[in-house]
Amino acid sequence: MDIKALDAALISIVEKKNQLSTIDYNDEAYDRIEEELHRLEDDFGEKFGDYVEDALHYVHDEFCPDNDVLLPIAYLANKYLETGTNADGSTAFDVEINEGVIVDVDDFPGKETRLVLLPSPTRIILQVGKDQREEVWQAG
Repeated sequence: MDIKALDAALISIVEKKNQLSTIDYNDEAYDRIEEELHRLEDDFGEKFGDYVEDALHYVHDEFCPDNDVLLPIAYLANKYLETGTNADGSTAFDVEINEGVIVDVDDFPGKETRLVLLPSPTRIILQVGKDQREEVWQAG
């Protein structure tokens, strides 16, 4: 697996999602940007879907076996936060605590838990409640 290509494709989607989040439905560019986003998501699924889906199966088996694994793009946040620069010079991304797919994790009864896919590096984060998070997988 070309991890750099995977991350670059995911970053392209994230940037397009962020661009889309800055405009409203009435903006004349909205439909064009949304179409570009769907094209990027389709390409991501074709090129990297199996690899990321295998990772999601692993994560689900470990943390939330009672939940079905969804397509990788379902685990994308609606908006990503640029939080600085990584050691390699790439943009660091994070998400708000309310982003991701809600899952049932036996280790955290009564707490809302979510899985979300982030880039730079490509990874899956388990978010627990409002203040706990754990990286549960990283591409490599």
